[in-house]
Amino acid sequence: MSVTERGALLALLRTSGRSWSAIADDVEAVGSALEVLHDGVPGQMSLLENDEGAEALAEAAEREIASWELEGMRFVTLLDPDYPAQLLTVHQRPPFLMMKGRPDAADARSIAIVGTRKASPHGVMEAYQLAGALSRADVPVVSGLAAGIDTGALSGALSAGGRAVAVIGTGLRHSYPKENAELQERISDVGLVISQFLPDAPPTKTSFPMRNAVMSGYCAATVVVEAPYKSGARMQARLALEHGRQVFLLESLLGNDWARTYAERPNTTVVRSACDVISHLESALAVNQDLVWA
Repeated sequence: MSVTERGALLALLRTSGRSWSAIADDVEAVGSALEVLHDGVPGQMSLLENDEGAEALAEAAEREIASWELEGMRFVTLLDPDYPAQLLTVHQRPPFLMMKGRPDAADARSIAIVGTRKASPHGVMEAYQLAGALSRADVPVVSGLAAGIDTGALSGALSAGGRAVAVIGTGLRHSYPKENAELQERISDVGLVISQFLPDAPPTKTSFPMRNAVMSGYCAATVVVEAPYKSGARMQARLALEHGRQVFLLESLLGNDWARTYAERPNTTVVRSACDVISHLESALAVNQDLVWA
C-alpha cells in the first residue's frame, strides 16, 4: 500500500465515526482507503465535500505515521502485502497492525501459550518449559505479555533462543504491566511486538478481549495452560475454535468444568507435553495448504 493509502486509512479511522471493523470491511471491499475517504462506499454519502479535503487529511496522517517509524514502529494495513495472511481469515481482523521488531512469515505456524495472570508457580513453570520445548523445535511462541502464564511463556521462548511474539492490549508506547517493560523491549529487539491500537492507547477493559481475538487469528493454535472460567485464556480458546484453529488444553486443566466441556469439541486436544502439541499440530497443518509446516 502506498503512503497515501496508509494515511487515508488512519484519517478514516479518526474521522468517519464508524466502527473500525466496519471500516476494515469497507476498505477491503473497495480495495482502497483513499477511495473510501474520497467517495465513501455504495449506499453512503462521502465524508468530505471535495478531494482536496481528503488529500489534506491523508497527508497529515502520513506525517504522523512517518514520526512513528522514526521510533521503530511500523503501521501495516490490511491491504499491505506484509499484513499477516492468516489474520485476514478471521472476522475480527483489525484494519491495521502496529509492529515493533522483525515480522516473519513462519508465524503462520506459531502457537499461542495463554493462561491466567494469577498463575500458580507450577503453572508459570509449565508455560516456561512448554515454550522452551516448542522453541527448540523451531516453533514460534506467541503470548500476550500479561503477568503470570504469558510472562512465563515468552521468557521461556527467549531463554531457549526461540522466536517470541507478544500481542499486547495497549499501544506500543505502553507496557502492561509496567514490570514487563524490559521483557517487551527484549522481544522487540529479537522477535516481534504487535498492537492493534495506536501508539498512545492505554489499557482498557475491552482492549484485552480484542487482543485475544487477534492473537487467536494470528496463530495456528492456542495452548491453554492454567485458566479459570472467567479469563481471557478461556475466551481465546473459544475464539480459536470459532476461527477454525487448533486448541490444546493441558491435562491439568480438566479439573475445571469449562475445560472438560471444551475437551469434547472438535479441534480440541488434551495434551501432556510439547511433543503432543507438535505432533497434533503437524498433522493439522499438513491438511491445511495455506499454512506450511517447515
